[in-house]
Amino acid sequence: MAITLTDQQYMSRAIKLARNGLYTTSPNPRVGCVLVKDNEIIGEGFHQKAGEGHAEVNALADAKQRGKDTTGATAYVTLEPCSHFGRTPPCSQGLIDARVARVVGAMTDPNPQVAGRGFNMLRDAGIQVEESCQADEAAKLNPGFIKRMTTGMPLVRIKMATSLDGRTAMQSGESQWITGPEARADVQKLRARSCAIITGADSVLIDNPSMNVRDVKDYPLAEKRQPLRVLIDGQNRIDASSQLFSVPGEILVATLTQEVAEKTSEQPNVNYWYSPSKAADKPNKVNLKALLAHLASLGHNEVLVESGAQLAGAFIEQGLVDELVMYTAPTLLGSDARPAFTLPFDQMSQQLRWSWSDVRMVGNDLRLILTPES
Repeated sequence: MAITLTDQQYMSRAIKLARNGLYTTSPNPRVGCVLVKDNEIIGEGFHQKAGEGHAEVNALADAKQRGKDTTGATAYVTLEPCSHFGRTPPCSQGLIDARVARVVGAMTDPNPQVAGRGFNMLRDAGIQVEESCQADEAAKLNPGFIKRMTTGMPLVRIKMATSLDGRTAMQSGESQWITGPEARADVQKLRARSCAIITGADSVLIDNPSMNVRDVKDYPLAEKRQPLRVLIDGQNRIDASSQLFSVPGEILVATLTQEVAEKTSEQPNVNYWYSPSKAADKPNKVNLKALLAHLASLGHNEVLVESGAQLAGAFIEQGLVDELVMYTAPTLLGSDARPAFTLPFDQMSQQLRWSWSDVRMVGNDLRLILTPES
């Protein structure tokens, strides 16, 4: 049986459900599931939190609570049902036990522990399986998970707030505020969907930020996610009096040697990562690629960089950035103000071109999302 328009409609519902886990599922993917029988939704669910029931389990529980029989039903799942025991039993077996007749999947799970085994397990049990129903839309739910599973690296976003003339702060470092309240609230959502937020010592010295997720109007973001805050401080410039250390939440200090950690070593929520090798041609800099690989090994899917021009430029120059998220305000800061990125180019051949991914207004500011041209 081919995928029908009705299949696509039910998958759209499953994708919408999966978005409810935007801030809470990592290191697991965001997944939604809809159970349909006789053209009626009899159960639905989404994965809410790692260690708890997956989308299929929650949808089956919902059907049971409604008093519905799942025998002969069709399950629409935004990601291939898992086939292995993790913190929860395999969802493929759960669907088999529920005696569903058909499973429509959006995409294959890139996790090597699954990677087609879930679909095959269902087929072996006599269940009809259809794949690739709205695969592109489903992939947008989990770009970081997909990248981590396929490359061993997290998805990296750089966020910048700039003026029309591409400036981020006055020469003195003064930068509050370039963008309006709506854009700043949108940044909190960007932080909340991230597993880790990276900043540098320069930004901490100039702005003294807390880098935590704060609630926005009518939406309690702070209770949903407090990402790991990562401070890159190779030269031991930041001490425990910084505001970064005064709010709850885990912090990772990325540095060069154990001696560099002395100033913040007594903080209870602070851990340290020592760069195994220095950055290429920069003996006093942390190896950014190695740091990202370490974060991926901890299960971090999406990483947000909020930093000054020098560190942001280093991430870009080393080809480590998947997305730029630029909030541009209708104001001019002047030629003496600080630029968004330090990229010491002197020839047109060195320019780095980007592609538009999304452009929209956020309040009175413009939000631009760009990806590197391949």
